[in-house]
Amino acid sequence: MTLDPRLAKSSPAVALAEDGLFLADVWDGLAGTPKTLPAKYFYDSAGSALFEEITVLPEYYPTRTELGILDDRGPEIAALLPAGAALVEFGSGSTAKLRRLLRHLPGLSAYVPVDVSEAFLHAQAETLRADFPDLSVQPVAADFTRSFALPPSLSEGARAGFFPGSTIGNFEPGEATRLLDVFGRILGEGATLIIGVDLVKDRDVLEAAYDDAAGVTAAFNLNLLHRINRDLGGAIDPDSFAHRALFNAEASRIEMHLVSRQAQTIRVGGRSFAFAEGESIHTENSYKYTLEGFRALAARAGWAPVTAWTDPNGLFSVHALRRAR
Repeated sequence: MTLDPRLAKSSPAVALAEDGLFLADVWDGLAGTPKTLPAKYFYDSAGSALFEEITVLPEYYPTRTELGILDDRGPEIAALLPAGAALVEFGSGSTAKLRRLLRHLPGLSAYVPVDVSEAFLHAQAETLRADFPDLSVQPVAADFTRSFALPPSLSEGARAGFFPGSTIGNFEPGEATRLLDVFGRILGEGATLIIGVDLVKDRDVLEAAYDDAAGVTAAFNLNLLHRINRDLGGAIDPDSFAHRALFNAEASRIEMHLVSRQAQTIRVGGRSFAFAEGESIHTENSYKYTLEGFRALAARAGWAPVTAWTDPNGLFSVHALRRAR
């Protein structure tokens, strides 16, 4: 749904720096036209817990559908990865999806989880080592959207990438192309990438997935205002905003907004921001692709299509791509 649910602060200095960036991003977003807020700030502890609730809602199909594809097509996916390859997972987080593949990949030379939250990363790595004692687990604490160095212990042998969860949809198409190019430069020529991509489908299905009947996604979106109040000393009445999710067919994306219920002025960090009734803060995009549309985007980043798998209802896709030599 969004970029990274693991934004843990590892030290007072890091916390201070992150809060300063948070405030600057909020000021910039609320001063813009239209008003925006970065989706990455959804994930404080409350937001992360709400997102976990979202993933099991009946309306939210992406998580269970992708897991179903990995279960049903796991042997085929694994067969495309070279024997003895090192598997790099970008934005690894929980290992739930990886474990669906590991049972079909006994010959991996190494697993390299990459995540921004070092403490969470190493905790997940230790659990994985306990469950798969023959697997070499070599975590890398890094921002996967930027180039980073793989562990020097990795040989120059085959490498593969894993990027599940439809996170690619949270990037603007030009940014998504650049991200796939970063992956290709890290993995090298001839590498294989397995990536989850959400598909275009009926508007009602899409909008329900981001505006569930129980109101969990609404609470997730509105929690961003609660976080601003708590972390930045904001003076915002969250009840004066309403959650809205809509499918922008022209842009092929779901948009999430916080819509002002009335004319009002809010304050954050000593600055005031005026809202007209009905004016919104754009908080998230989630792009949806056709199979052909995503292949064309990947090709612009130097990736050739190998194959793609979908669920029986055509809701979600998992693509195998190969980096050009």
